[in-house]
Amino acid sequence: MFIADLPAATPVEQVVVVTASRAPQQEQDTAASVTLIDADRVQRLGEPLLSSLLRLVPSTSLATSGPAGSQSQVRIRGAEANHTLLFIDGIRANDPAAGNEPRFELLSTDLGDMLEVVRGPQSALWGSEAIGGVVAVRSAGLDGAQAVGEAGSFGFGRLSGSAGLKSGRVSVAFGAGIQGARGINAFADGPGDRDGYRNRTVRGSISFRPTAAWEIGVSGFAIAGRSEFDGLDPLTFARADTLDESRNRLAAGRLFARYDNSGWKVSGGISHLGSRNRNLLAGDEQNRTAAERSTGQLQVERGFTTGGLDHRLIVAGEASRETFQARDLIYGGATDQDRDRSQSAITAEWRAEAGPLIADAAIRRDRFNRFEDATTVRASVLVKLSPAWSATVSYGEGIAQPTFFDLYGFFPGSFRGNADLSPERSRGAEASLRYASGPLSASATIYRQRLTDEIVDVFDPVTFTSTTANAAGRSRRQGLELEAGWAPSTALRLSATYAYLEASERTDPLGRTVKELRRPKHSGSVAADGTTGRLSYGAAISYTGPRTDRDFDLFPAPTVRLGSYWLGSARVGYRLTRQIELFGRIANAFDEDARDVVGYRTEGRSAYAGIRLGLGR
Repeated sequence: MFIADLPAATPVEQVVVVTASRAPQQEQDTAASVTLIDADRVQRLGEPLLSSLLRLVPSTSLATSGPAGSQSQVRIRGAEANHTLLFIDGIRANDPAAGNEPRFELLSTDLGDMLEVVRGPQSALWGSEAIGGVVAVRSAGLDGAQAVGEAGSFGFGRLSGSAGLKSGRVSVAFGAGIQGARGINAFADGPGDRDGYRNRTVRGSISFRPTAAWEIGVSGFAIAGRSEFDGLDPLTFARADTLDESRNRLAAGRLFARYDNSGWKVSGGISHLGSRNRNLLAGDEQNRTAAERSTGQLQVERGFTTGGLDHRLIVAGEASRETFQARDLIYGGATDQDRDRSQSAITAEWRAEAGPLIADAAIRRDRFNRFEDATTVRASVLVKLSPAWSATVSYGEGIAQPTFFDLYGFFPGSFRGNADLSPERSRGAEASLRYASGPLSASATIYRQRLTDEIVDVFDPVTFTSTTANAAGRSRRQGLELEAGWAPSTALRLSATYAYLEASERTDPLGRTVKELRRPKHSGSVAADGTTGRLSYGAAISYTGPRTDRDFDLFPAPTVRLGSYWLGSARVGYRLTRQIELFGRIANAFDEDARDVVGYRTEGRSAYAGIRLGLGR
């Protein structure tokens, strides 16, 4: 489908989520806090990078260290940047060569056109890194082909194409795109050189059904990114207008099989992910990291009924192995290292439904060969109070394994890792009240989370060196989330969010409680999209409240305040024919000085125009 009219508002009971449980379920039946951004909204808002769309998700803050393509860190419900688990087409995609962080700056909308965000600890289902929540990127699928070309401010350009075919027992999908910009000078206080980016993406999948019960397939993606940025002066170690550059590659593939017959569902697969990151200064390589992750999974699911209670039992096993390599050219190879580690886990999930009551419980045991094992649990209850009203209560636990840098990192005279670290641990509870009737929906959620064994840097003022350690104190996060939606017709779909967050940590040796950095206390968004006649349109406004950051240009790095900002964007498309659409969009419509990190600027107001071509249905 290319630019056909938007279908009628999707009934709530038909919306399916894939990461709130080990098995897909209808949105109104899950107690988890889930936000879905579908393919229609992604297209109508027109954002080229998926990270920008996360501003529309409650309690999800985005911190970008400069213009588009720069490092982008996502913090859900006040969690750390490496406490979000990312799936791309069902493949775990956190980068083990970059501190286990998701590389959101590399994710373009050519990689996927649907976003699903589950908030709160989910390690009992998915394992490590799922402390703040889980983000899943996937494609809605296309029966036909389309191509997009776009250009605009700051030297931005984009070309992409995708195609899909379903014929008999075979389904094939493919997509590719390239985008980039010359950018702006990221350094806050000087004209300097421009810091731009370039991003190339390829994705594809093919599946085959030899019988009605069996499906086998293969899928994968590859990303190559290049980002210019302003780093540190090599003499003063202060932020400066430098010629730093990062080149990144991330690629993964998955082979899978599914069986569904006589009440039994069995699925399994193997996947492999590889990453490579190189840092250069004025064209000369400074250092590089590389990593690989191989994973095997098997899951068995069975539904049955006892009396008036419908049950679903899921048991899953997983094993993975990671390798890590670091090399440098500026310390004569002193930081070089080759490491590996392995992990295995078994997960059991039970789900039961009886009339208006739905209960869910899960337990997972992770075994690690380099640090202590971990057990996590999750439990939830959803009660349908009436056809329109429901209430939920849930409890969940999360873990985050130490990164290779935490364990073994080394820089001569400044930093040495700690191989005795334990995984970080989180516990959280939430309760929500929801309403959904016809075109109107709304929800209110309160939550509290506690993080223990947080991995922090420990500085020795005598030797001026640092290492890592598990902090003795606790980090506390609690807040309120409000969501509302209204979809009266195909001409308008409106949504609004607001989030309040209190995030503090007590991790220093003196036991002091301080506010967490880069977490706004207040945030929110309003988004609208629709279609009428030959027109399609989308607009969004997001608000990020004041935050704090550390200014490392000064000693001893004082805490400073970052001001609030509003980001507005809009896109309008006009269909010339059934196959041709012209569109224009604007970003940062209010020309805000939106700074997420001390010392780095982002783009001002910008405008773009493009064309979309489509074939097929």
